[in-house]
Amino acid sequence: MAEQLEFSTYLMSLATSALIQLGEAPDPETGEALPTDLPAARQTIDILGLLEQKTAGNLTEPEERLLRNLVRDLRVRYVNAHKRAQPED
Repeated sequence: MAEQLEFSTYLMSLATSALIQLGEAPDPETGEALPTDLPAARQTIDILGLLEQKTAGNLTEPEERLLRNLVRDLRVRYVNAHKRAQPED
C-alpha cells in the first residue's frame, strides 16, 4: 500500500521545484545547477499563493504557517533573482 502524501510534503515539493527553477538548488537527480527559469518559478510560486488563498481556514496551524512562510520567502527570492537577471545600465 502506498504511503499517504502529507500536505506539508506536497508544499515542500512545490517549494523545492521553485528553488530549482530560481537556480538556488541543484537538480535532485543530477546534483547539477539548472539554468534559471523565472517564468516557471513564478508559476510555481503563484500556485503556492493560490493554495494559500484557497485553503485559508482549512489548514492546521503548522500547515498554515509553513505555507505562509514558503510563499513569503519564495516571493522575496523571486524578486532578487529577477533583479539579478536584469541587465545593468
